[in-house]
Amino acid sequence: MTGPAVAAVRRAVRAFLEGADAPPELCVAVSGGADSLALAEAAAHVGHRRGHAVRALVVDHGLQEGSAKIARDAAAAARALGVDEAEVRRADVTGPGGPEAAARKARYRTLAGHDLVLLGHTRDDQAETVLLGLGRGSGPRSVAGMRPHDPPWGRPLLAVPRATTRAACAELGVEPWEDPHNAEPRFTRVRLRTEVLPLLEDVLNGGVAAALARTAAQLREDNEALDTVADLIFTRAGGSEGLDVGVLEAEPAALRRRVLRRWLLQSGVRELTDAHLRAVDELVARWRGQGGVWLPGNLEASRCRGRLCLTSQPTTRGE
Repeated sequence: MTGPAVAAVRRAVRAFLEGADAPPELCVAVSGGADSLALAEAAAHVGHRRGHAVRALVVDHGLQEGSAKIARDAAAAARALGVDEAEVRRADVTGPGGPEAAARKARYRTLAGHDLVLLGHTRDDQAETVLLGLGRGSGPRSVAGMRPHDPPWGRPLLAVPRATTRAACAELGVEPWEDPHNAEPRFTRVRLRTEVLPLLEDVLNGGVAAALARTAAQLREDNEALDTVADLIFTRAGGSEGLDVGVLEAEPAALRRRVLRRWLLQSGVRELTDAHLRAVDELVARWRGQGGVWLPGNLEASRCRGRLCLTSQPTTRGE
């Protein structure tokens, strides 16, 4: 007989797959933790009934002693929970941004290459993401948190509490692996999880994680609506070859900056920050004949003959 926690996780996966254009093979990222194991079981249970093959993908980051065995054990646990295949992949954890960011980027690179990969992010993970966005002042896109379906990534459990995935594993008789990094206070997310969120729950009499997740969902809806309007303005302003300043000047700042963001990203600007975006916006809203704005990738945004244009510069400033 299925326990209530297992049933809750299965319902979340079923609802996600009913709303997604799921491919014949579902892939599930499995770490061996409670969230991913509960997800793997639910994906196998629901997926097989819908005619999908289900494959578990286990990433070995190689950051801890015995990581290869941990990965093999996670793959074995996923097979025992009903997936058709379980594959271990070794990640190359390199790059800037500290160990958390480097591991996350390496994990996504290693998991890429499939039409749909299900990730075990829960409501608690979403709450942590919203708090990180608030603390960094990253704007509504960041505070809107993770999207349930952001191809190829799928997150069926964003409305499911972490406590439910732990209870599901207990009902299944599975003992999840506890990543020691999840208890390391040097990691920002760990402190949010173990210190900040419990304090907020205490001070605000509970329900904080759920409220933050609801806020994220509301902001995603607002963002999608504003982006739709911004797309229309982008088309009227001229698109990728440069933007008509006259069209942009007539629009509210929030829409104007969305148009500029799309234009800059589409034109190849990477690591675009809010400061970059606001500086380019001043070429429209506060034009005083000033020079161009330098952007990552040796690019310069400038105003020329009533249009915004983007040009490549041979050297970076200061060389």
